[in-house]
Amino acid sequence: MPTASSSSFDHLMMRRALDLARLGEGHTRPNPLVGCVITHEDRILGEGWHRQYGGPHAEVNAVAAVTEPHLLSQSRVYVTLEPCSHFGKTPPCADLLIEKQVAEVVICNLDPNPLVAGRGIARLREAGIQVETGVLEAEGRWLNRRFFTFQEQQRPYVVLKWAETADGYLAGPYFQPVAISGELARLAVHQWRAEEHAILVGTRTALHDNPRLNVREWPGPDPIRLVIDKNLSLPPTHHLFDGSQPTIVYTYRERASKDNLTFTTLSQAEDLFPQILQSLQQQQVQSVLVEGGPTVLNSLLKDGLWDEARVIRSARRLGGGVAAPHIGLTGLHEQFRLGEDEVFVYLK
Repeated sequence: MPTASSSSFDHLMMRRALDLARLGEGHTRPNPLVGCVITHEDRILGEGWHRQYGGPHAEVNAVAAVTEPHLLSQSRVYVTLEPCSHFGKTPPCADLLIEKQVAEVVICNLDPNPLVAGRGIARLREAGIQVETGVLEAEGRWLNRRFFTFQEQQRPYVVLKWAETADGYLAGPYFQPVAISGELARLAVHQWRAEEHAILVGTRTALHDNPRLNVREWPGPDPIRLVIDKNLSLPPTHHLFDGSQPTIVYTYRERASKDNLTFTTLSQAEDLFPQILQSLQQQQVQSVLVEGGPTVLNSLLKDGLWDEARVIRSARRLGGGVAAPHIGLTGLHEQFRLGEDEVFVYLK
């Protein structure tokens, strides 16, 4: 809850800061998306966002954009995440705001990172700066849901995705690939790939579909490719092994890694997916889009190791084949159309 009553202007400026933060999507991970707006007497002095990992933070870019620096000491700063208080790739943003002697700081979300976790706010208040928190808190948590899940649950944010026919199938008999969704849905999937840090498929999907798992139809970075190949049975000529983007193969066997292709050996004595998620967490992989088949999807659903599911439902009917996972209506968050297809978004 906000620490003080916030005005409609506060909400407007924080919403602007959240919009700015979104401009960094796909480029800041594993850092969060952060936007900042600096105002003076209901007028914007400067604004900025965290553009890329390792680069200046939102507050630094916003301060640099101010053309009337003499007004900073009378300014109100809106920032979507608690200013950092530690030295990382860049100096602490809390120190910058203290140095500029800003009058007030309005914060959307507290930073759960143990290196920050309230220390930024404490430092600002100790310097005599008025601080308000919790403005548009729910919107901020949704924007940075990957970051918050990674920090609070110590695992990547997991997005399940599949396309199914109107009669509940996601492939033909014997896993024969079938074009189910339309052109707009295909574009949306490439957008989703650009938004996530990694993309995962199982052995059967890799074998039958021979996917590239890259972003060809949407601007943005390619995700890290993840494939489960327990016995190293996939043909080395498949696209996943072409070295075109970082790829991790999860296996029970030993094999030497090479450029852009890493073989990670898992224990057969332990559950598969907790090991994979732990390995990804250790590598700072913040989110995973799962485009696997029914075995992978049903396992993650059964074990509760998912956060969001996006189901593309076509009007097409197959009359038989490989059944799609059943998720029901529990947790339905959003429903919309993409051409002739319907998309259902579920939250766990």
